[in-house]
Amino acid sequence: MATQHDNALTRALAGLPGPLPPSGVIHVAVPHPGRFTIVGNHLAQHTELSLTAIGIGVHIQSLPTGSEVGIKALASRFTEGETRIAAALRELEAHGYLSRTRVRLANGRLVTRTVFCNQPGAALRGGMVAAPVPLVAPAAVPAPEPLVAPAAVPVVAAPAPSPSPSPEPTPVPEESHPPVRVPSRTAPKASRRPLPRPRELTPELRRTASAILAGLRSHAKELVLSEDDVEALVPGVAAWLERDAHPDTIRHALTTELPQPPKHPAKIVKHRLTVLLPPPLPGAQELAPVRRTLVIPLQNCDGCDRAFRATAPGHCRGCRNEPTATAA
Repeated sequence: MATQHDNALTRALAGLPGPLPPSGVIHVAVPHPGRFTIVGNHLAQHTELSLTAIGIGVHIQSLPTGSEVGIKALASRFTEGETRIAAALRELEAHGYLSRTRVRLANGRLVTRTVFCNQPGAALRGGMVAAPVPLVAPAAVPAPEPLVAPAAVPVVAAPAPSPSPSPEPTPVPEESHPPVRVPSRTAPKASRRPLPRPRELTPELRRTASAILAGLRSHAKELVLSEDDVEALVPGVAAWLERDAHPDTIRHALTTELPQPPKHPAKIVKHRLTVLLPPPLPGAQELAPVRRTLVIPLQNCDGCDRAFRATAPGHCRGCRNEPTATAA
């Protein structure tokens, strides 16, 4: 079997036009008669997506409309765990390939509507058409009838296929499904918190803060800040120093568990100075012990049975003064 495989591979390589490269991958392209998916290189060769996200994106794009693509459904299909699959889906959402929204059906049930867009850039330009029925080879194993995408579902047109023979997609029938709208990527974002500032930026605070920022690269080689970055971040460090934060505490907060690789060191430092700002130390008044008021209980007089306040039973003041009054 190995000899036959080697002979077949040798014949396939001999049929390739032009000289073979000395190294690297060699493509043996065999036309697909059916059951294939056209995937753009912007997804297959994405420079910012992880390999798991690219693989899941290609897998979702190859599925027919109506397939389950939730975290648990994908985890039961692949060996990756739910944590890696959830992170990959978030990557696809961040780059516009995937959109998940919660919608309420007519019966009141809440469901997650998942929309996959094979060309996010074209979706923003308005180039949307109805999705064709997935292509299935006529000689394939018997399978249930493929689900047909609703006519109102906006999906970006795939790039033109290669000259290889392929069956024509069937037209999409009209259905009374509500349209699914892809959320705009230009929606307003929540305003970020400003960099904290001290009540008074004294020369001593400025000098100490500049030294802490300039020396961060000695504790974390990734945090190399420019002079402009140091000048812009000095008020944030000064606010920490004003709240009696030790320089070692500030360095530990800014250099611990950095993302790898940190693309924007100045933004990371600014974010941590803003989000991790400690509260001011409490003063002497806040730390003073609470004074308790002594409550003297009520007692019944042993002589006149009147109520009076005393720490122990006995006679009230009138009964104690009565012998003195009688003697007088």
